[in-house]
Amino acid sequence: MSLRNERVRKTLMKEISDIIQKELQDSRIHGVVSITDIEMSHDNSYAKVYYSVFAPDSEKEQTIKAITDNTPKIRYEVGKRVRLRLTPELRFIPDDSLERGANVSQLIDKISKGEI
Repeated sequence: MSLRNERVRKTLMKEISDIIQKELQDSRIHGVVSITDIEMSHDNSYAKVYYSVFAPDSEKEQTIKAITDNTPKIRYEVGKRVRLRLTPELRFIPDDSLERGANVSQLIDKISKGEI
């Protein structure tokens, strides 16, 4: 990945996170939404945005739906904030790797304490 593509990726991570936290006025968004990674196409025209939602399961589904429904608005806001020749097409993909990591850590703690 080129240095320019890496800068674009990091800028998009920061801006998309900021847009979701501060700009979206959707009552279905609960908990904390964290952008975990972005995969950019070679020409920066397409981006897969991986994100985690830290909320109870019932609220997590609502948050995922809200982010999917608001994808066009998020892309529009990205286009206003980040000066690129072409605003990338965004595809949001839920990422539960942080949650799985936390569960594994809890299991390891329980095993080390002899609770399991």
